Amino acid sequence: MIYLDNSATTALCDAAKKKIAECLDCYGNPSSRHTLGLDSKKLVDEARVSVALSLGLKRGDAQSIIFTSCGTEANNLAILGSAYAKDKRRANKIITTNSEHPSVENVMQRLERDGFDVVRLSTRGGELDVEKFEQEMDSSVLFVSVMAVNNETGACYDVKKLFAEAKRRNPDVITHCDAVQGYLKLDICPQKMGADLYSVSAHKIHGPKGVGALYISPDMVKTKKIIPYIIGGGQESGFRSGTENLLGIVGFGAAAREGFENFSQNREKLISLRKLCEEEVTRAGAVVNTPCGERAPHIVSIRLPKIKSETMLNFLSAKGICVSAGSACSSHSQSVSGTLVDFGLARDEADSTIRVSLGIYNTEEDIKTFGAVLKDGIDMLVRFKRLY
Repeated sequence: MIYLDNSATTALCDAAKKKIAECLDCYGNPSSRHTLGLDSKKLVDEARVSVALSLGLKRGDAQSIIFTSCGTEANNLAILGSAYAKDKRRANKIITTNSEHPSVENVMQRLERDGFDVVRLSTRGGELDVEKFEQEMDSSVLFVSVMAVNNETGACYDVKKLFAEAKRRNPDVITHCDAVQGYLKLDICPQKMGADLYSVSAHKIHGPKGVGALYISPDMVKTKKIIPYIIGGGQESGFRSGTENLLGIVGFGAAAREGFENFSQNREKLISLRKLCEEEVTRAGAVVNTPCGERAPHIVSIRLPKIKSETMLNFLSAKGICVSAGSACSSHSQSVSGTLVDFGLARDEADSTIRVSLGIYNTEEDIKTFGAVLKDGIDMLVRFKRLY
């Protein structure tokens, strides 16, 4: 099997497997004060430091990392926790983009129903509509949320520049970045980016599923600009109640440490594989939906010649090759990808687009095999369509 769907999830790295195996008998509750509980708490604290370091933070800033059940929960906590931090706010406007992950967009729709004014910036061609941002960004803006990397197109947005301008115009604005797809793929971190809130997920970096994290800046805590929305025993500094997922967290810490230590070589490998993939795709007779600006090293959006993406997915799957048609979190939807339409594709083109997302365990041989099978699929399916 050739796995090319790493933006959906990744295989566990050996470091995570080893750490999880070492902790299988560590069943103490990290909140308990006895020996078993303290041993578990120590493991959680060690993992928190590893995740903090992987985000460019200092060891002493580790308490800014709040563990969650996933990236989706981290996004929900960031947005809802900020929007409802106070019953009444003078600022009621939120700025985001028209191609955010469902864990952001669907929360924005809820806030709209609750009376918030949500402004969505265009991302046509993979570039943010800076002109509209400048028109809308004023003292009425409560919150700005922009993803680092689009999970379907691979477009990278200049979030640092956007957040700096937002803070210049309104020092009280809260800035949030969904960095799930950019985490340990791009040389980015929350403090240099100017993000008050920053969401990441373990299973996108070869860690286990069921655990994510939210960076919360010290200023957000000090000024009480964010509140918890899962209420209970007050774990995770009171921001995310519920007994910690110990095995998930230690696996996350191990994967974060390994990914951070090998960041440069992993990134170079992914860029090399992406270039090879784009060459193979072109040779096969398909088109790469290339963003105008910077793009992620691991995502290739591919437009097929009038072949529905589902048809090609089934063909490739039968040949032992795993790709996707877009976000795994929205794969149950039968509608055409709004993200691809907003990118600039016609609806029939969006319906004929597949996504290849590369991982550090992929090889050049994987990519060449994929290219050959893709060409066979295009030739066969186009010929079959002409017959009927």
